[in-house]
Amino acid sequence: MNRRHALRLLGGGAGLLVVAACGSKGSNSQAAPTSTSSGNTSATSSTESAESCSTPIPEETAGFPGDGSNGPNALAEDGVVRRDIRSSFGSGSGTADGVPLDVTLTVLDGGTCTPLAGAAVYLSHCDREGRYSMYQDAADANYLRGVQETDADGTVTFTSIFPAAYSGRWPHIHFEVYSSVSDATGGGTPIATSQLAFPEDVCAVVYATDGYEQSVSNLARSSLDSDNVFSDGHDQQLATVTGDVGSGYVATLSFAV
Repeated sequence: MNRRHALRLLGGGAGLLVVAACGSKGSNSQAAPTSTSSGNTSATSSTESAESCSTPIPEETAGFPGDGSNGPNALAEDGVVRRDIRSSFGSGSGTADGVPLDVTLTVLDGGTCTPLAGAAVYLSHCDREGRYSMYQDAADANYLRGVQETDADGTVTFTSIFPAAYSGRWPHIHFEVYSSVSDATGGGTPIATSQLAFPEDVCAVVYATDGYEQSVSNLARSSLDSDNVFSDGHDQQLATVTGDVGSGYVATLSFAV
């Protein structure tokens, strides 16, 4: 019995259902994603199978988790439950600039592949300069961090900016899933912790814009296959991205319990 199944049994309800990806990582993974680009629009399509939801999305490092176990506790801050995460909230100051990005995550029940409503997703990522708020050079800010409750479709959408590529990592977003918003903000334990990856063609277009100059060289020195998180397989974590620099991008990822 794995950790997620144990949590489901102990929870006694749908609130403790856990997150898994539609597909599997490695040899049993879903079909490899394909990328298409046309003019100012780049898109990556992932083949998602609603018939296979029994394999959990890969557990990954939380980096700077929101619960304070590796630094400040973002989840204890008033105002962390929000859709637009570009500006700081509560005691924080500052706003993150960059190419607009909406991040839509859909959480499914792994047993039935139906939407998981009422769960909570905590999402965080670095800014255009590659900094994480609440740490080091951005210690006074708490932007690019937020919590939302999944709707009836199991979906949350965060309004944000496209993250940088910093040295040593492929461009990514961190997320944690909790059984409920009260669990997320009340010191509960996440039932899933993972990361979302971005397709290379979209990153190259974004990083050619003002403010992302350092990301150009960092992207060139890394790859999905060499990244210390995604190198063992990234099919389940590679987002589908549509849009352009002018109007902004939309990154979507579905994963299930």
